Amino acid sequence: MHAVVLAAGRGSRMGALAENRPKCLVELGHKPLIRRQIGALRGGGVSTIGVVRGYLGNMLNVEDVTYFENPRWAETNMVISLMAAEPWLRSNSVVISYADIFYGRDVVRDLAASSGDLVVAYDRNWRSLWSRRFVDPLSDAETFRTDARGNLIEIGRRTTQIDDIEGQYMGLLKFTPRAWSAVEAVLEAVDARARDTMDMTTLLRALLDSGFPIKTVGISGQWGEIDSSGDLELYEKMIREGELCLEN
Repeated sequence: MHAVVLAAGRGSRMGALAENRPKCLVELGHKPLIRRQIGALRGGGVSTIGVVRGYLGNMLNVEDVTYFENPRWAETNMVISLMAAEPWLRSNSVVISYADIFYGRDVVRDLAASSGDLVVAYDRNWRSLWSRRFVDPLSDAETFRTDARGNLIEIGRRTTQIDDIEGQYMGLLKFTPRAWSAVEAVLEAVDARARDTMDMTTLLRALLDSGFPIKTVGISGQWGEIDSSGDLELYEKMIREGELCLEN
């Protein structure tokens, strides 16, 4: 199993935390996020890891990692960074991780073991965490709905209805080469500007619209997304108080 961490973006919502470094070098529990991600990926059975670099990419020098580049990081979105790892995606099953999250090895293992060609991880108990991150959890949450067999049917739209959100998409997913072929077909059907600005959930919706099945893997807690200094303060407090136990 291969894995790729998408670490090209500026991370502007993190403010001063990521002003002079890539966001995956922000430390949680005295360890950079990228180190935590790599530890979880390797602990989950991933043998080969790549990182897509962009903003201040020369600061990323983790050993035993293959680097891909997104030189247009300032004018493109997540999907262009994903496309930088195309050689791997065409020939291997690949776990994709956002650079501003942390998680445990078990969810990586579950993703890798899933029989689906495209599988996304989500947090079933998202409201408990989002209620601590935001005064109004719906201000940052988006739709996420599955059918009775765990297939994704809706993702990534704004909503004012809590019932539209069965879980929180984590930014952790798996593609097989068959899924990547479907992605290439979707991307060929849109113009260059649409590709440049496309985020991951927009891509996933386009795949659903094309009829490609997307499976899901649900988890409960012990992960997080760091978008701001407030997020980091919250997680550090949770670590100190024993609410959050980091594996690596």
